Amino acid sequence: MGKKDLDRIDKAILRHLAGDGRISITDLSRLVGLSKSPCQLRVKRLEKAGYILGYRAMLCPEKLGQDHIAFVQVTLSDTRAKALDAFNAAVRKTPEVEQCHMIAGGFDYLLKVRSRNIADYRAVMGEKISALPYVTSSSTFVSMQSVKENDGPRLD
Repeated sequence: MGKKDLDRIDKAILRHLAGDGRISITDLSRLVGLSKSPCQLRVKRLEKAGYILGYRAMLCPEKLGQDHIAFVQVTLSDTRAKALDAFNAAVRKTPEVEQCHMIAGGFDYLLKVRSRNIADYRAVMGEKISALPYVTSSSTFVSMQSVKENDGPRLD
């Protein structure tokens, strides 16, 4: 099942679930114009096909004392498969790294790091990120304000 196999009802289901993963099948079926059983079958089909990866609660970082965000450019000393695999495995085990993207450009990875404050970030940077395999240099950019987050893929 590919993107071209999604009809307008499938896209509507995905859009509503992305906005509220806890919506009841009754409410979802009413919003997309189906009865409950066909709506539930479509949701299960979308889950099985991998369009829906899961459901989770979105937590408020500020209320949990995790409102300091830094973006870190990381350059590795080696970019062969073994080095990339080692870095990837290690960064996945670093809970402060909220996101990690391999980049085509002047550095190798871009990390989004969340911590309590700048002192906490300094410790994370010095003890964890700098110690990741093959890290040779990094540059930090501290976020002053989050303007837009949590939007998923578009459903054109």
